[in-house]
Amino acid sequence: MDIVYLNQLEVDTVIGIYAWERQIRQTLFIDLEMGFDNRKPAATDAIEDTLDYKAVARRVTAFTQASEFQLVETLAERLAALLREEFALPWVRIRINKRGALRQARDVGVIIERGQR
Repeated sequence: MDIVYLNQLEVDTVIGIYAWERQIRQTLFIDLEMGFDNRKPAATDAIEDTLDYKAVARRVTAFTQASEFQLVETLAERLAALLREEFALPWVRIRINKRGALRQARDVGVIIERGQR
């Protein structure tokens, strides 16, 4: 299985469990790895045969900006389901970084994998 990826997609959203977090937008950094068979687009050299990572980035950004989940875990699960369904992905790995959530750590977040590689 080939992998198409996006790293450090920056998206501002309402996320968090504390009352003050519900009043502001915070920046999340989202990494995506998506299983996709690249043999056909490599052979045809045609954009319509690819996994359009620009379309993926737009969809992830729009969904995340509109969401107001409390947990990054919930956001990750919903994104995985959305990507697998809308882009017919057999496998996806999502890393969501909520930078600065802990003063003692530079990065915190979750990584999930869904589907079959």
